[in-house]
Amino acid sequence: MGTNTVRQCFGVTKEMRNELGKHGSFLVWFTGLSGAGKSTLANHLELALHEKGIATYLLDGDNVRQGLNKDLTFHQEDRSENIRRVGEVANLMVDAGVVVLAAFIAPFRNDRENIRAIVGEQNYIEIFVSTSLQTCEERDVKGLYKKARKGEIIDFTGISAPYEAPENAHLQIDTEQTSIEEAVRQILEFITPKLNVHE
Repeated sequence: MGTNTVRQCFGVTKEMRNELGKHGSFLVWFTGLSGAGKSTLANHLELALHEKGIATYLLDGDNVRQGLNKDLTFHQEDRSENIRRVGEVANLMVDAGVVVLAAFIAPFRNDRENIRAIVGEQNYIEIFVSTSLQTCEERDVKGLYKKARKGEIIDFTGISAPYEAPENAHLQIDTEQTSIEEAVRQILEFITPKLNVHE
């Protein structure tokens, strides 16, 4: 695959797009169990950034699987391919000058490291939403844990499939202990230097 392709170089660069948009662009990756609060945090962070005039886009696991990745299963190989494709899309959007927020379980360290390699270390911020399995299962906002316990869902992360917690996440947030408002404040404080907002 790709042996007969040659990467084209164009005149407009990421730096030029950042200059036009008056802020930096990068990927904020939220990882954690189902029900941990990834999408909720990403949504509130995007609202806060939007209010500041920052160009953003939120990539969410469920939404992506209804379109771009609807051909993939939840077996390990397809889950890795799901994450790889999202990484490539995020990379294009970061290059376009957009702050990308991605909310995905992404249970395997290798897959998350692959994302880091795709977008570049300087463009990757990892947030581990470390809310406990017990709390996530008590919430069961989508009813998935109940189905997994009944054996109706196979390879369900945290129940019948593993979750490899990040070892060096940039931020760790437990939504059982930290309010959404406080979590967003912490994330904004961390990413503001990378935004490099200018008039």
